[in-house]
Amino acid sequence: MEIRKPRSQDVPAMKAIIDPFARRGIMLPRSLHALYTSLRDFWVVCEGDRVCGCCALPVSWENYGEVRTLAVSEDCQGRGYGRKLVERCLAEADELGLTTVFTLTYIPEFFAQLGFSPVDKASLPNKIWSDCIHCQYFPDCREVGMIYNIKS
Repeated sequence: MEIRKPRSQDVPAMKAIIDPFARRGIMLPRSLHALYTSLRDFWVVCEGDRVCGCCALPVSWENYGEVRTLAVSEDCQGRGYGRKLVERCLAEADELGLTTVFTLTYIPEFFAQLGFSPVDKASLPNKIWSDCIHCQYFPDCREVGMIYNIKS
């Protein structure tokens, strides 16, 4: 198992991992274009040459980063890959000098185990709402806002 920055050749595999979750309405869909243009925000977890999961950490505001597009292929779940991807994103946030990382999630229990705490979504940077308007549940968001404070 290896966690690394993705290569452009990994994008189709990343999309293939994301698409089933997006079809079920439990994460936002990502076009190939969106994945290619945000490639530097991502980390992937691989078994040999196979991409098994991905997660992104875009910088959203001065001190804020967002953990987003966390997806692990269903046949690779249960191996701790999601946790390892989030932990790598948190380490990168610290390296970038960010003080706060947030996420919007349907699985708050997972993020709570990693030290995230629930937060009122209205307190999050306005930039996230530009993504929210593309969600099938907007404006009746069912996700839980969670926040993690970086302790350098």
